[in-house]
Amino acid sequence: MKKWLIPVIIIAVIAFAGYSWVKGFYNTTVQLNENVKESWGNVQTAYQRRSDLIGNLVNTVQGAADYEKETLTAVIEARAKATSVSIDPANITPEQLAQFNQAQGGLSGALKSLLVTVERYPDLKANQNFLKLQDELTSTENQILTARTRYNEAIKPYNNHVKTFPNNILAGFFNFQEKPYFEAEAGAEKAPDVKFDFGKKE
Repeated sequence: MKKWLIPVIIIAVIAFAGYSWVKGFYNTTVQLNENVKESWGNVQTAYQRRSDLIGNLVNTVQGAADYEKETLTAVIEARAKATSVSIDPANITPEQLAQFNQAQGGLSGALKSLLVTVERYPDLKANQNFLKLQDELTSTENQILTARTRYNEAIKPYNNHVKTFPNNILAGFFNFQEKPYFEAEAGAEKAPDVKFDFGKKE
């Protein structure tokens, strides 16, 4: 073998190894990022289902009782604010996630106030539509918790992949940034209390 071929072969091997590393890193990052997007889509779907149920709940309560306008308005406004927050999971930031969480927390608080005040209207006890919505709302809150947990589970392997050395070098080059975990607000981990004492007398 000619001596000049040795450095050529060494350079070719190094180049191929570098190409394989970059290709492997990039493709794995894309796959992990797609998992994050899918998980975030499931979070949004769960929240959207809750939003739809709340709209039906408001209409049912409004039709069955001479209801306080302020309470209904608070729920409607909180719902509108929560659904207006849009996030791109590919470029999600801690600030965006905090804004999303705050808006959803505001809706949870308004919903709790609605459900507590409903106790003054025993006629709703006989409303099958309301009772069905009550059960569906409880189920949806559980789905939201599950979706948020799975989102965090999808974030972990992605963050580990882009933060560990030497992958973090390529992550900076390709602008793959660490993604924030979903952190619930204090008390937000509890689903709204949808148990009613319709026999309560004030």
